[in-house]
Amino acid sequence: MTVMLALTATTAAATAPPTVLTEIVHVAPYAVAFSLPVALAGSAALHKLRRRGLATSTTVLVLTPLVATLAGVLGVSGFMFTPILTTTLVICLLVALVTVPTGVLLGRSLARRSVWERDARARERTAEAARRELVAWVSHDLRTPLSGIRAMSEALADGVVSRPDEVNAYAHKITGEANRLSRMVDDLFELSRIAAGALRLSLSTVDLAEIVDEAVAAERPMAERKGVRLRTHAATGPTVLGSSPELARIVRNLISNAVRHTPERTSVMVHVGSDDAEAWVFVDDACGGIPEAELTRVFEVAFRGSQARSPQEGPPAGDLDGGRRTGPTAAQPAGSGLGLAIARGLVEAHRGRIEACNHGPGCRFEVRLPLAA
Repeated sequence: MTVMLALTATTAAATAPPTVLTEIVHVAPYAVAFSLPVALAGSAALHKLRRRGLATSTTVLVLTPLVATLAGVLGVSGFMFTPILTTTLVICLLVALVTVPTGVLLGRSLARRSVWERDARARERTAEAARRELVAWVSHDLRTPLSGIRAMSEALADGVVSRPDEVNAYAHKITGEANRLSRMVDDLFELSRIAAGALRLSLSTVDLAEIVDEAVAAERPMAERKGVRLRTHAATGPTVLGSSPELARIVRNLISNAVRHTPERTSVMVHVGSDDAEAWVFVDDACGGIPEAELTRVFEVAFRGSQARSPQEGPPAGDLDGGRRTGPTAAQPAGSGLGLAIARGLVEAHRGRIEACNHGPGCRFEVRLPLAA
């Protein structure tokens, strides 16, 4: 009886189904053999597409494990399409319909974020370089009038200058240097407001020709001292929606910049007009022109151009002149060097645009503003 029971147990053990571990050991080589080539092909595709968009790479990354899984399942089943295999394939297809679009959307989102971060870092580096350069030459410009004021005040205090006419001349010079410092501080403050987005405009309907006439009248004494003829040509006054003080500052900055870089016995011409869509102001000078490669950079803060001069008393320290080729500059009044950058910021705040181009014997600065409704 005992022998019979032992034989029965042995037969049952021999005919029992294999364990799960045995099944895994049996099918694992087939799964690896069919899925590994797909995985390697996907890796090669990712390497080849590494310079393409992030969305493409993400799509390949999502499809590779899915296709490798399908290849492994088909290899293990011996390509016998049983009901279980068919069900598995349908499930994999449904999973692909969900994961592939999700992967594409995620890839595009990551690509946009990567591009935005890269552009933001580039803008930050550019802004930081501009800030360092701005601080360098503005600090030089600040020291120049301060040194003059200190020297003249010490001369007055020590009695080196005692004659009334000399004292009066020194007082006028000190006042002029103090005004120069004040203008420079005002320009820096205005530029900081523009850069920080803190500029608030009080908009109203403005006659652009009147703004230009007032700016020309204000800048004419400087032009006459320099020996430059300042003329205007205005059509019927176009009206724009803007802020009068800021518009006047735009025109005055452009005229001042043009007069400063125009040789004596030549002219600066200011044109005002409009067309069907916009009003415009053109300021033409006789500076000799700006190198073509630098025309797009003349409105950048602290850009002085390849031929720009170092900051010094008399001519302005790098008034964003774009390396103009000018005549004698000893009599030029000093400026803060921020005029064109401020003009661009104010024009853009009015939803207009400003450009520079070589025109005739010099340059033309063009301001275009939307007409009032």
